[in-house]
Amino acid sequence: MPDYMFMLESRLSPEQRAALLRVQELAAATGSNIYLTGGTVRDLLTGAPLRDLDFTVEGNPARIVRELEKGGAKITFEDERVRHIEVIFAGDCDGSLAAARDDFYPRPGAKPELRWSTIMEDLRRRDFAVNAIAISLNPASRGLLLDPTNGLGDLEKREIRALSIHSFTNQPVRLLRAVRYEVRLGFKMETRTAEWFALAMERDLHQAIGPEDAGDELRNVAKEEQPAPVLKAWEARGLIEVIHPQLFRRHPNYEAMGRLLRARDQLIAEGLRPRLGAPMIGAILGKLRPREQSAALAKMRFRQAEMQAVLDGRHKADKAARVLAGSKMVAPIEAFRFLEKLPLEYAAVILAEGANSRAIARIRLYLRKWRPTRLALPSLIAELEGLGVLRGGKFDSIVESAFAQQLAGKGRTPEDRLKLLRRLAGLKEPPKKKPKIEKKKPLKPRPNKDAHKATTGAPERRGGTAQARQGAGAGKTAKPGRGSTAHKR
Repeated sequence: MPDYMFMLESRLSPEQRAALLRVQELAAATGSNIYLTGGTVRDLLTGAPLRDLDFTVEGNPARIVRELEKGGAKITFEDERVRHIEVIFAGDCDGSLAAARDDFYPRPGAKPELRWSTIMEDLRRRDFAVNAIAISLNPASRGLLLDPTNGLGDLEKREIRALSIHSFTNQPVRLLRAVRYEVRLGFKMETRTAEWFALAMERDLHQAIGPEDAGDELRNVAKEEQPAPVLKAWEARGLIEVIHPQLFRRHPNYEAMGRLLRARDQLIAEGLRPRLGAPMIGAILGKLRPREQSAALAKMRFRQAEMQAVLDGRHKADKAARVLAGSKMVAPIEAFRFLEKLPLEYAAVILAEGANSRAIARIRLYLRKWRPTRLALPSLIAELEGLGVLRGGKFDSIVESAFAQQLAGKGRTPEDRLKLLRRLAGLKEPPKKKPKIEKKKPLKPRPNKDAHKATTGAPERRGGTAQARQGAGAGKTAKPGRGSTAHKR
Protein backbone atom coordinates (compact mmCIF):
# COMPACT_ATOMS: atom_id res chain seq x y z
CA MET A 1 0.00 0.00 0.00
CA PRO A 2 1.51 3.37 -0.97
CA ASP A 3 2.54 5.71 1.83
CA TYR A 4 0.52 8.74 0.77
CA MET A 5 1.76 10.98 3.58
CA PHE A 6 5.38 10.32 2.63
CA MET A 7 4.49 10.96 -1.02
CA LEU A 8 2.74 14.18 -0.03
CA GLU A 9 5.44 15.55 2.26
CA SER A 10 8.18 14.79 -0.26
CA ARG A 11 6.33 16.80 -2.93
CA LEU A 12 5.43 19.85 -0.84
CA SER A 13 7.54 22.98 -0.67
CA PRO A 14 8.78 24.01 2.80
CA GLU A 15 6.11 26.74 2.93
CA GLN A 16 3.35 24.30 1.95
CA ARG A 17 4.58 21.77 4.50
CA ALA A 18 4.46 24.41 7.25
CA ALA A 19 0.91 25.39 6.22
CA LEU A 20 -0.20 21.73 6.23
CA LEU A 21 1.19 21.16 9.73
CA ARG A 22 -0.42 24.35 11.04
CA VAL A 23 -3.85 23.42 9.66
CA GLN A 24 -3.58 19.95 11.21
CA GLU A 25 -2.69 21.47 14.59
CA LEU A 26 -5.62 23.89 14.50
CA ALA A 27 -8.07 21.18 13.41
CA ALA A 28 -6.94 18.98 16.33
CA ALA A 29 -7.25 21.92 18.73
CA THR A 30 -10.83 22.65 17.59
CA GLY A 31 -11.81 18.98 17.52
CA SER A 32 -12.54 19.00 13.77
CA ASN A 33 -11.90 16.21 11.30
CA ILE A 34 -9.92 17.54 8.35
CA TYR A 35 -8.96 16.08 4.97
CA LEU A 36 -6.85 17.03 1.99
CA THR A 37 -9.18 16.84 -1.02
CA GLY A 38 -9.91 17.63 -4.64
CA GLY A 39 -7.29 18.97 -7.00
CA THR A 40 -4.46 18.66 -4.49
CA VAL A 41 -4.88 14.89 -4.20
CA ARG A 42 -5.49 14.51 -7.94
CA ASP A 43 -2.30 16.40 -8.79
CA LEU A 44 -0.38 14.45 -6.15
CA LEU A 45 -1.39 11.12 -7.68
CA THR A 46 -0.75 12.21 -11.27
CA GLY A 47 2.64 13.77 -10.50
CA ALA A 48 1.54 17.29 -11.48
CA PRO A 49 2.86 20.32 -9.53
CA LEU A 50 1.00 20.96 -6.27
CA ARG A 51 -0.15 24.54 -6.74
CA ASP A 52 -2.82 24.73 -4.02
CA LEU A 53 -3.67 23.04 -0.74
CA ASP A 54 -7.41 22.28 -0.62
CA PHE A 55 -8.80 21.20 2.76
CA THR A 56 -12.28 19.94 3.66
CA VAL A 57 -13.48 20.14 7.26
CA GLU A 58 -16.34 18.24 8.87
CA GLY A 59 -17.75 21.34 10.49
CA ASN A 60 -17.26 25.07 10.06
CA PRO A 61 -13.76 26.05 8.89
CA ALA A 62 -14.17 29.67 10.02
CA ARG A 63 -12.52 29.11 13.42
CA ILE A 64 -9.46 27.54 11.81
CA VAL A 65 -9.20 30.37 9.28
CA ARG A 66 -9.40 33.05 11.97
CA GLU A 67 -6.47 31.43 13.77
CA LEU A 68 -4.55 31.22 10.51
CA GLU A 69 -5.11 34.95 10.03
CA LYS A 70 -3.39 35.62 13.33
CA GLY A 71 -0.34 33.81 11.98
CA GLY A 72 -0.15 35.91 8.80
CA ALA A 73 -2.61 34.20 6.41
CA LYS A 74 -4.75 36.39 4.14
CA ILE A 75 -8.33 35.71 3.03
CA THR A 76 -8.76 36.33 -0.70
CA PHE A 77 -12.36 35.08 -1.08
CA GLU A 78 -15.11 33.90 1.27
CA ASP A 79 -18.52 32.45 0.48
CA GLU A 80 -20.42 32.22 3.76
CA ARG A 81 -23.35 30.42 2.13
CA VAL A 82 -21.32 27.29 1.27
CA ARG A 83 -18.61 27.92 3.90
CA HIS A 84 -15.82 28.06 1.34
CA ILE A 85 -12.79 30.26 2.06
CA GLU A 86 -9.77 30.83 -0.18
CA VAL A 87 -6.59 31.94 1.57
CA ILE A 88 -2.93 32.71 1.06
CA PHE A 89 -1.14 30.95 3.88
CA ALA A 90 1.81 32.43 5.75
CA GLY A 91 4.76 31.73 3.49
CA ASP A 92 2.89 32.88 0.36
CA CYS A 93 1.28 29.59 -0.72
CA ASP A 94 -2.33 29.31 -1.92
CA GLY A 95 -5.09 27.11 -0.60
CA SER A 96 -8.69 26.84 0.53
CA LEU A 97 -10.82 25.46 3.35
CA ALA A 98 -14.40 24.31 2.87
CA ALA A 99 -17.06 22.61 4.93
CA ALA A 100 -18.09 19.07 3.99
CA ARG A 101 -21.56 19.20 2.49
CA ASP A 102 -24.09 17.34 0.38
CA ASP A 103 -25.98 19.07 -2.45
CA PHE A 104 -29.56 17.77 -2.62
CA TYR A 105 -31.44 18.48 -5.88
CA PRO A 106 -35.26 18.33 -5.59
CA ARG A 107 -35.34 17.75 -9.36
CA PRO A 108 -32.73 17.80 -12.14
CA GLY A 109 -31.62 21.33 -12.96
CA ALA A 110 -33.13 22.89 -9.83
CA LYS A 111 -31.07 24.84 -7.31
CA PRO A 112 -29.55 22.50 -4.73
CA GLU A 113 -30.33 22.47 -1.05
CA LEU A 114 -27.19 22.49 1.10
CA ARG A 115 -26.79 19.97 3.89
CA TRP A 116 -23.69 19.83 6.09
CA SER A 117 -22.43 16.26 5.99
CA THR A 118 -19.50 13.89 6.32
CA ILE A 119 -16.46 13.64 4.09
CA MET A 120 -17.77 10.57 2.22
CA GLU A 121 -21.02 12.31 1.23
CA ASP A 122 -19.02 15.39 0.24
CA LEU A 123 -16.86 13.30 -2.11
CA ARG A 124 -19.85 11.57 -3.71
CA ARG A 125 -21.59 14.89 -4.57
CA ARG A 126 -18.58 16.21 -6.54
CA ASP A 127 -18.38 16.72 -10.29
CA PHE A 128 -15.92 14.06 -11.54
CA ALA A 129 -14.41 10.97 -9.96
CA VAL A 130 -10.83 12.26 -10.33
CA ASN A 131 -11.79 15.12 -7.98
CA ALA A 132 -13.56 12.87 -5.45
CA ILE A 133 -10.47 11.54 -3.65
CA ALA A 134 -9.26 12.58 -0.19
CA ILE A 135 -6.41 11.88 2.24
CA SER A 136 -7.16 11.92 5.96
CA LEU A 137 -5.05 14.25 8.11
CA ASN A 138 -6.57 13.13 11.41
CA PRO A 139 -4.36 11.48 14.07
CA ALA A 140 -6.25 8.16 14.12
CA SER A 141 -6.32 7.73 10.31
CA ARG A 142 -3.54 9.96 9.05
CA GLY A 143 -2.57 9.05 5.48
CA LEU A 144 -5.71 6.99 4.78
CA LEU A 145 -6.90 7.37 1.18
CA LEU A 146 -10.66 7.83 0.72
CA ASP A 147 -11.92 7.00 -2.79
CA PRO A 148 -15.64 6.12 -2.77
CA THR A 149 -16.12 6.58 -6.54
CA ASN A 150 -12.94 4.82 -7.80
CA GLY A 151 -11.20 7.97 -8.95
CA LEU A 152 -7.89 6.10 -8.84
CA GLY A 153 -9.11 3.83 -11.62
CA ASP A 154 -9.97 6.85 -13.77
CA LEU A 155 -6.52 8.33 -13.16
CA GLU A 156 -4.96 5.09 -14.36
CA LYS A 157 -7.20 5.01 -17.44
CA ARG A 158 -6.68 8.78 -17.97
CA GLU A 159 -10.39 9.47 -18.16
CA ILE A 160 -12.79 12.16 -16.97
CA ARG A 161 -15.93 10.49 -15.63
CA ALA A 162 -19.02 12.33 -14.39
CA LEU A 163 -20.61 10.90 -11.25
CA SER A 164 -24.25 11.24 -12.33
CA ILE A 165 -26.35 11.18 -15.46
CA HIS A 166 -27.69 14.54 -14.28
CA SER A 167 -24.21 15.97 -13.72
CA PHE A 168 -24.37 18.51 -16.59
CA THR A 169 -28.08 19.13 -16.10
CA ASN A 170 -27.68 20.01 -12.43
CA GLN A 171 -24.62 22.19 -13.00
CA PRO A 172 -24.11 23.21 -16.65
CA VAL A 173 -20.83 24.92 -15.73
CA ARG A 174 -19.35 21.42 -15.61
CA LEU A 175 -19.34 21.53 -19.41
CA LEU A 176 -16.59 24.16 -19.22
CA ARG A 177 -14.88 22.33 -16.41
CA ALA A 178 -14.81 18.94 -18.17
CA VAL A 179 -13.07 20.44 -21.21
CA ARG A 180 -10.60 22.30 -18.98
CA TYR A 181 -9.63 19.08 -17.18
CA GLU A 182 -9.32 17.23 -20.49
CA VAL A 183 -6.79 19.78 -21.73
CA ARG A 184 -4.86 20.28 -18.51
CA LEU A 185 -4.51 16.59 -17.63
CA GLY A 186 -4.28 15.28 -21.18
CA PHE A 187 -7.24 12.96 -20.46
CA LYS A 188 -10.34 12.16 -22.47
CA MET A 189 -13.97 11.91 -21.41
CA GLU A 190 -15.21 8.47 -20.45
CA THR A 191 -17.66 7.04 -23.03
CA ARG A 192 -20.90 7.70 -21.13
CA THR A 193 -19.68 11.09 -19.93
CA ALA A 194 -18.90 12.06 -23.54
CA GLU A 195 -22.45 11.01 -24.51
CA TRP A 196 -23.97 13.07 -21.68
CA PHE A 197 -21.76 16.01 -22.71
CA ALA A 198 -22.93 15.81 -26.35
CA LEU A 199 -26.57 15.56 -25.26
CA ALA A 200 -26.20 18.60 -23.01
CA MET A 201 -24.70 20.61 -25.89
CA GLU A 202 -27.55 19.55 -28.19
CA ARG A 203 -30.01 20.82 -25.61
CA ASP A 204 -28.04 24.13 -25.39
CA LEU A 205 -27.46 23.65 -21.69
CA HIS A 206 -24.32 25.76 -22.00
CA GLN A 207 -26.62 28.74 -22.49
CA ALA A 208 -27.89 28.08 -18.97
CA ILE A 209 -24.47 28.55 -17.37
CA GLY A 210 -24.88 31.32 -14.83
CA PRO A 211 -22.70 34.44 -15.15
CA GLU A 212 -21.23 33.90 -11.69
CA ASP A 213 -20.27 30.31 -12.57
CA ALA A 214 -18.74 31.53 -15.83
CA GLY A 215 -16.74 34.07 -13.83
CA ASP A 216 -15.41 31.32 -11.57
CA GLU A 217 -14.26 29.34 -14.61
CA LEU A 218 -12.63 32.45 -16.09
CA ARG A 219 -10.67 32.89 -12.86
CA ASN A 220 -9.66 29.22 -12.94
CA VAL A 221 -8.50 29.25 -16.56
CA ALA A 222 -6.49 32.42 -15.91
CA LYS A 223 -4.55 30.52 -13.21
CA GLU A 224 -3.72 27.60 -15.50
CA GLU A 225 -0.10 27.00 -16.45
CA GLN A 226 -1.17 27.10 -20.12
CA PRO A 227 -4.55 28.83 -20.48
CA ALA A 228 -4.44 29.24 -24.27
CA PRO A 229 -5.08 25.54 -25.11
CA VAL A 230 -8.08 25.52 -22.76
CA LEU A 231 -9.57 28.60 -24.41
CA LYS A 232 -8.99 27.14 -27.88
CA ALA A 233 -10.74 23.94 -26.79
CA TRP A 234 -13.66 26.02 -25.52
CA GLU A 235 -13.77 27.76 -28.89
CA ALA A 236 -13.77 24.44 -30.73
CA ARG A 237 -16.69 23.21 -28.59
CA GLY A 238 -18.68 26.42 -28.96
CA LEU A 239 -18.32 27.32 -25.27
CA ILE A 240 -16.22 30.50 -25.41
CA GLU A 241 -19.30 32.70 -25.91
CA VAL A 242 -20.35 31.80 -22.37
CA ILE A 243 -17.62 34.15 -21.14
CA HIS A 244 -18.63 36.91 -23.57
CA PRO A 245 -20.57 36.69 -26.86
CA GLN A 246 -18.00 38.82 -28.74
CA LEU A 247 -15.14 36.44 -27.83
CA PHE A 248 -16.51 33.95 -30.35
CA ARG A 249 -15.92 36.52 -33.14
CA ARG A 250 -12.87 38.42 -31.91
CA HIS A 251 -11.16 35.59 -30.03
CA PRO A 252 -9.02 35.98 -26.90
CA ASN A 253 -5.79 37.96 -27.29
CA TYR A 254 -3.48 34.94 -27.56
CA GLU A 255 -0.43 37.05 -28.46
CA ALA A 256 -0.69 39.11 -25.27
CA MET A 257 -1.23 35.91 -23.27
CA GLY A 258 1.92 34.37 -24.77
CA ARG A 259 4.02 37.44 -23.90
CA LEU A 260 2.71 37.38 -20.36
CA LEU A 261 3.55 33.70 -19.97
CA ARG A 262 7.10 34.28 -21.23
CA ALA A 263 7.51 37.06 -18.66
CA ARG A 264 6.18 34.72 -15.99
CA ASP A 265 8.77 32.11 -16.96
CA GLN A 266 11.56 34.70 -16.63
CA LEU A 267 10.44 35.47 -13.08
CA ILE A 268 10.06 31.80 -12.19
CA ALA A 269 13.59 31.10 -13.45
CA GLU A 270 14.86 33.61 -10.86
CA GLY A 271 12.91 32.00 -8.00
CA LEU A 272 9.82 34.24 -8.09
CA ARG A 273 6.26 33.15 -8.85
CA PRO A 274 3.87 35.99 -9.68
CA ARG A 275 0.10 35.67 -9.42
CA LEU A 276 -1.04 36.57 -12.91
CA GLY A 277 -4.78 35.98 -12.53
CA ALA A 278 -5.82 39.61 -13.08
CA PRO A 279 -3.34 40.43 -15.90
CA MET A 280 -4.23 37.16 -17.65
CA ILE A 281 -7.96 37.94 -17.51
CA GLY A 282 -7.11 41.35 -18.95
CA ALA A 283 -5.21 39.63 -21.77
CA ILE A 284 -8.05 37.15 -22.43
CA LEU A 285 -10.53 40.02 -22.76
CA GLY A 286 -7.96 42.24 -24.45
CA LYS A 287 -9.76 42.46 -27.81
CA LEU A 288 -12.96 43.72 -26.21
CA ARG A 289 -13.57 47.43 -25.79
CA PRO A 290 -12.97 48.80 -22.26
CA ARG A 291 -16.69 49.31 -21.76
CA GLU A 292 -17.38 45.73 -22.85
CA GLN A 293 -14.73 44.41 -20.47
CA SER A 294 -16.20 46.33 -17.57
CA ALA A 295 -19.74 45.14 -18.34
CA ALA A 296 -18.62 41.52 -18.71
CA LEU A 297 -16.78 41.51 -15.37
CA ALA A 298 -19.70 43.14 -13.60
CA LYS A 299 -22.09 40.58 -15.08
CA MET A 300 -19.87 37.73 -13.88
CA ARG A 301 -20.08 39.14 -10.35
CA PHE A 302 -16.43 40.14 -10.04
CA ARG A 303 -15.81 42.10 -6.87
CA GLN A 304 -14.86 45.75 -7.21
CA ALA A 305 -11.23 45.13 -6.21
CA GLU A 306 -10.97 42.34 -8.80
CA MET A 307 -12.41 44.54 -11.53
CA GLN A 308 -9.94 47.33 -10.76
CA ALA A 309 -7.04 44.86 -10.81
CA VAL A 310 -8.09 43.67 -14.28
CA LEU A 311 -9.08 47.01 -15.82
CA ASP A 312 -6.42 49.25 -14.23
CA GLY A 313 -3.53 46.77 -14.10
CA ARG A 314 -2.03 47.81 -17.44
CA HIS A 315 -2.26 51.51 -16.57
CA LYS A 316 -0.58 50.99 -13.18
CA ALA A 317 2.16 48.88 -14.74
CA ASP A 318 2.87 51.61 -17.32
CA LYS A 319 3.03 54.22 -14.56
CA ALA A 320 5.46 52.06 -12.57
CA ALA A 321 7.63 51.64 -15.69
CA ARG A 322 7.87 55.39 -16.16
CA VAL A 323 8.93 55.91 -12.55
CA LEU A 324 11.46 53.09 -12.80
CA ALA A 325 12.99 54.59 -15.93
CA GLY A 326 13.12 58.10 -14.47
CA SER A 327 16.06 60.10 -13.14
CA LYS A 328 15.22 59.32 -9.51
CA MET A 329 16.16 55.69 -10.11
CA VAL A 330 19.68 56.32 -11.43
CA ALA A 331 21.22 55.03 -8.19
CA PRO A 332 20.94 51.23 -8.13
CA ILE A 333 19.86 51.20 -4.46
CA GLU A 334 16.86 53.45 -5.25
CA ALA A 335 15.78 51.23 -8.14
CA PHE A 336 16.22 48.16 -5.94
CA ARG A 337 14.01 49.59 -3.18
CA PHE A 338 11.35 50.51 -5.72
CA LEU A 339 11.33 47.03 -7.27
CA GLU A 340 11.23 45.34 -3.87
CA LYS A 341 7.84 46.98 -3.24
CA LEU A 342 6.51 46.63 -6.80
CA PRO A 343 3.92 43.82 -7.14
CA LEU A 344 5.28 41.00 -9.26
CA GLU A 345 2.33 41.09 -11.64
CA TYR A 346 3.26 44.66 -12.63
CA ALA A 347 6.85 43.60 -13.25
CA ALA A 348 5.53 40.76 -15.43
CA VAL A 349 3.36 43.18 -17.44
CA ILE A 350 6.32 45.54 -17.97
CA LEU A 351 8.47 42.66 -19.20
CA ALA A 352 5.66 41.35 -21.39
CA GLU A 353 4.84 44.61 -23.13
CA GLY A 354 8.49 45.56 -23.74
CA ALA A 355 7.65 49.24 -24.35
CA ASN A 356 10.10 50.77 -21.84
CA SER A 357 13.61 49.42 -22.44
CA ARG A 358 15.20 51.26 -19.50
CA ALA A 359 12.65 49.90 -17.04
CA ILE A 360 13.10 46.39 -18.45
CA ALA A 361 16.89 46.67 -18.12
CA ARG A 362 16.55 47.61 -14.44
CA ILE A 363 14.12 44.76 -13.78
CA ARG A 364 16.62 42.33 -15.31
CA LEU A 365 19.43 43.79 -13.20
CA TYR A 366 17.23 43.32 -10.16
CA LEU A 367 16.52 39.70 -11.04
CA ARG A 368 20.04 38.63 -12.04
CA LYS A 369 22.35 40.74 -9.88
CA TRP A 370 20.70 42.88 -7.22
CA ARG A 371 18.39 40.27 -5.72
CA PRO A 372 21.12 37.55 -5.53
CA THR A 373 23.35 40.13 -3.81
CA ARG A 374 20.58 40.78 -1.30
CA LEU A 375 20.18 37.07 -0.64
CA ALA A 376 23.92 36.89 0.10
CA LEU A 377 23.68 39.45 2.94
CA PRO A 378 24.08 36.82 5.71
CA SER A 379 27.66 36.22 4.60
CA LEU A 380 28.29 39.97 4.61
CA ILE A 381 26.89 40.19 8.14
CA ALA A 382 29.13 37.33 9.25
CA GLU A 383 32.17 39.11 7.83
CA LEU A 384 31.25 42.31 9.66
CA GLU A 385 30.85 40.41 12.93
CA GLY A 386 34.22 38.81 12.28
CA LEU A 387 35.75 42.29 12.30
CA GLY A 388 34.49 42.75 15.87
CA VAL A 389 31.59 45.13 15.12
CA LEU A 390 28.74 44.65 17.60
CA ARG A 391 25.12 44.46 16.47
CA GLY A 392 23.02 47.57 16.84
CA GLY A 393 21.84 50.60 14.93
CA LYS A 394 25.28 51.37 13.55
CA PHE A 395 25.71 47.72 12.56
CA ASP A 396 22.54 47.76 10.46
CA SER A 397 23.46 51.05 8.78
CA ILE A 398 26.89 49.65 7.88
CA VAL A 399 25.26 46.59 6.31
CA GLU A 400 22.85 48.72 4.26
CA SER A 401 25.64 51.05 3.14
CA ALA A 402 27.82 48.11 2.14
CA PHE A 403 24.90 46.59 0.23
CA ALA A 404 24.33 49.87 -1.63
CA GLN A 405 28.03 49.98 -2.52
CA GLN A 406 27.85 46.40 -3.79
CA LEU A 407 24.94 47.27 -6.07
CA ALA A 408 27.12 50.06 -7.48
CA GLY A 409 29.79 47.49 -8.37
CA LYS A 410 32.12 47.82 -5.39
CA GLY A 411 33.33 45.13 -2.99
CA ARG A 412 32.99 42.24 -5.38
CA THR A 413 36.03 40.23 -4.28
CA PRO A 414 36.42 39.07 -0.64
CA GLU A 415 39.46 41.33 -0.17
CA ASP A 416 37.67 44.41 -1.52
CA ARG A 417 34.59 43.60 0.56
CA LEU A 418 36.64 43.48 3.77
CA LYS A 419 38.27 46.80 2.92
CA LEU A 420 34.82 48.28 2.28
CA LEU A 421 33.47 47.02 5.61
CA ARG A 422 36.49 48.35 7.52
CA ARG A 423 36.13 51.76 5.92
CA LEU A 424 32.40 51.97 6.67
CA ALA A 425 32.94 50.78 10.26
CA GLY A 426 35.80 53.23 10.81
CA LEU A 427 38.38 50.51 11.40
CA LYS A 428 41.99 50.94 10.45
CA GLU A 429 43.55 48.64 7.97
CA PRO A 430 45.84 46.10 9.63
CA PRO A 431 49.56 46.89 9.11
CA LYS A 432 51.03 45.14 6.17
CA LYS A 433 53.51 42.46 7.09
CA LYS A 434 56.99 43.06 5.70
CA PRO A 435 58.15 40.14 3.65
CA LYS A 436 61.08 38.30 5.24
CA ILE A 437 64.24 38.47 3.16
CA GLU A 438 66.30 35.34 3.56
CA LYS A 439 70.04 35.91 3.63
CA LYS A 440 71.79 33.77 1.09
CA LYS A 441 74.82 31.85 2.30
CA PRO A 442 78.06 32.53 0.35
CA LEU A 443 78.88 29.81 -2.10
CA LYS A 444 82.09 27.86 -1.48
CA PRO A 445 84.57 28.05 -4.41
CA ARG A 446 84.84 24.86 -6.37
CA PRO A 447 88.37 23.37 -6.57
CA ASN A 448 90.11 23.63 -9.99
CA LYS A 449 90.69 20.07 -11.08
CA ASP A 450 93.32 21.00 -13.74
CA ALA A 451 95.29 22.98 -11.21
CA HIS A 452 95.06 20.17 -8.73
CA LYS A 453 96.21 17.71 -11.42
CA ALA A 454 99.09 19.90 -12.41
CA THR A 455 100.34 20.17 -8.84
CA THR A 456 99.81 16.56 -7.89
CA GLY A 457 100.67 15.00 -11.28
CA ALA A 458 97.84 12.50 -10.88
CA PRO A 459 96.35 11.28 -14.14
CA GLU A 460 92.76 12.31 -14.84
CA ARG A 461 90.33 9.39 -15.13
CA ARG A 462 87.57 10.95 -17.20
CA GLY A 463 86.91 14.18 -18.88
CA GLY A 464 89.56 16.89 -18.69
CA THR A 465 90.03 19.73 -21.09
CA ALA A 466 90.05 19.25 -24.82
CA GLN A 467 93.69 20.36 -24.99
CA ALA A 468 94.67 17.79 -22.41
CA ARG A 469 92.90 15.04 -24.32
CA GLN A 470 94.51 16.11 -27.59
CA GLY A 471 97.92 16.28 -25.95
CA ALA A 472 97.53 12.84 -24.57
CA GLY A 473 96.53 11.52 -28.01
CA ALA A 474 99.49 13.22 -29.70
CA GLY A 475 102.02 11.61 -27.38
CA LYS A 476 100.89 8.11 -28.10
CA THR A 477 102.25 5.99 -31.01
CA ALA A 478 99.86 3.78 -32.88
CA LYS A 479 100.53 0.09 -32.77
CA PRO A 480 100.96 -1.38 -36.20
CA GLY A 481 98.06 -3.49 -37.34
CA ARG A 482 97.94 -6.58 -39.51
CA GLY A 483 97.32 -4.66 -42.69
CA SER A 484 100.01 -2.03 -42.18
CA THR A 485 103.10 -1.66 -44.40
CA ALA A 486 105.42 -2.02 -41.44
CA HIS A 487 104.06 -5.50 -40.81
CA LYS A 488 104.42 -6.42 -44.48
CA ARG A 489 107.97 -5.32 -44.33
